[in-house]
Amino acid sequence: MSEYVDGFVIPVPKENIEKYEEIATKAGEIWKEYGALDYRETLLDDPTSPDLVSFLNLAGAKEGETVAFSWITYESKEHRDSVNEKVMADPRINEMCGVEEVFDCKRMAYGGFETLVHISRNKI
Repeated sequence: MSEYVDGFVIPVPKENIEKYEEIATKAGEIWKEYGALDYRETLLDDPTSPDLVSFLNLAGAKEGETVAFSWITYESKEHRDSVNEKVMADPRINEMCGVEEVFDCKRMAYGGFETLVHISRNKI
C-alpha cells in the first residue's frame, strides 16, 4: 500500500505570516498526535517561473500575499480518513476558528493524492 498525501495551496497575506505559523504549528501537532506521518507547511520563496505557471498565479495571490504550499502524509487513504475523522472531532481544531482573520479559507485549494513515486534518502 502506498502513502497518501493531503495537499494544500493557500494564499496568505504577508502581514499574517506569524499568525499563520502559529495556527499551522498547532494544527500540525494535532495531526501528528492522531497518526499523520508527516506535516509540512512551506512558504513561497522563489516565485519566478518564466515559462511555467507561478504559484502566485495558481493560487490567485493578490498584492501583499504569498503562498503556503502544505501537505500531510499518511500510511494510506484509509489511514488518512481515520486520522482526519479524529482531528475533526478534536475540540482544539474548533478552537482555531477565526482563521478567516489570517487567511481566506474559501481560496484554499485542497486535494487528496495517491503517491505515484517516492524516492527519498529518509523514510518519511
